[in-house]
Amino acid sequence: MIVPVPDQSFPALPPAFRFGTSTASYQIEGAATEDGKGPSIWDTFSAQPGRINDGSTGDVACDHYHRYDDDVALMKDLGVGGYRFSLSWPRIQPTGSGQVNQKGLDFYDRLIDSLLNSGVRPMVTLYHWDLPQALEDDGGWLNRATIDRFADFASIVGERFADRVEHWVPINEPNVVTLMGYSVGMHAPGRTLMFDALPVAHHLLLGHGRAAIALREAGASSVGCANNHAPMWPASEDAADVGATKLFDALWNGMFLEPMLLGRYPVDLQPLLEDVIEPGDLATIRQPLDFDGINYDTPLRSAAAPEGAEMPFEFRELVGYPTTDFGWPVVPDALREWLIMLRARFRAALPPLIITENGAAYSVGPDESGVVDDQPRIDYIDSHLRAVATAIQRGVDIRGYYAWSLLDNFEWTEGYTQRFGLVHVDYETQVRTPKRSFQWYADMIAAQPNSLG
Repeated sequence: MIVPVPDQSFPALPPAFRFGTSTASYQIEGAATEDGKGPSIWDTFSAQPGRINDGSTGDVACDHYHRYDDDVALMKDLGVGGYRFSLSWPRIQPTGSGQVNQKGLDFYDRLIDSLLNSGVRPMVTLYHWDLPQALEDDGGWLNRATIDRFADFASIVGERFADRVEHWVPINEPNVVTLMGYSVGMHAPGRTLMFDALPVAHHLLLGHGRAAIALREAGASSVGCANNHAPMWPASEDAADVGATKLFDALWNGMFLEPMLLGRYPVDLQPLLEDVIEPGDLATIRQPLDFDGINYDTPLRSAAAPEGAEMPFEFRELVGYPTTDFGWPVVPDALREWLIMLRARFRAALPPLIITENGAAYSVGPDESGVVDDQPRIDYIDSHLRAVATAIQRGVDIRGYYAWSLLDNFEWTEGYTQRFGLVHVDYETQVRTPKRSFQWYADMIAAQPNSLG
């Protein structure tokens, strides 16, 4: 049951602005062992005791593999013009190399055609963290050979789908993969290499560049990226805190933006990467981008760590802001700040921007009438869209906004305890219930003049 949202003032975005929503394969598809799919690092990781907070896995998730037509129908009702989703590499290549699983390709064929028949343009992410386990067994992203395997994968899917996909993203949030997966071990594959994980960052960037080349050779017309970015706020004006914040900004933001846009690493990080950079690498990474995708959650407040700590920085609480159920401070003005700062920082090197992920976890469920009254999510999306609109008014070229997420889903190490969706999912019955935020987003899109949905 959907309760209509009363008439109200909506954020005003320019004509031809693309509204969409986003998901990721491991978080929604399920069908973990069906139709020839091989194991991913997240299948392995989530099966290990103590890795996932509620002890769950993505084996079933939202059962999107079997219910994709229902989910596309929801998108049609929502009125979005774009849908960002990822391909499961081990569903298409069970071991990450060699023989292709036709049933995997056929699934994405059906999904893409269903989207297009409903007026929804696909934005396809090649890698949203579910590396084939066989490649991890050979070193994963620490192994330079994985770059070649990824380029092969990009060629396979580009040749099959480039004629129908509007936008491509080779790798989602390489900084999160590096830090959470290989440096501190909170995500799959669970390695704890600290600064020794920096080769992973370089290999992911090379994978991005090689995939961009392969996709364009296959006929892709729009290739971009999707990096997680955050404004960095020092905990104080003390030189040590400012220096630590500058270093983490280089690691989190600069290490991925500067090679992609400028063909170089931040000066402070160059000595740490000298041993892994080979001739021609930076030229490969710096492929022309048709758009720069921004995944935004919250700003980060950092300070110098005590002497002897494993890392030279630590994070401090941001006080004075409301928080999501995940505990993230809600600071839409920091998104406006980042977008304007990004334009000032990179100028002519910066392509048009798309907000490829932005959303919040609020765990409210259906009431006795079946209504999911998630007003905080409405307020969140509204305020962040207004921040985007302000940045556009100040000269930043932003072409679209993809809300995270279409569905409540498997939220990585949080399991099913955090709900980001515009649609509530009952994980026992797989019943989908559009939330009030779903209707608000639909009404907001419908109110925009000449939008692309």
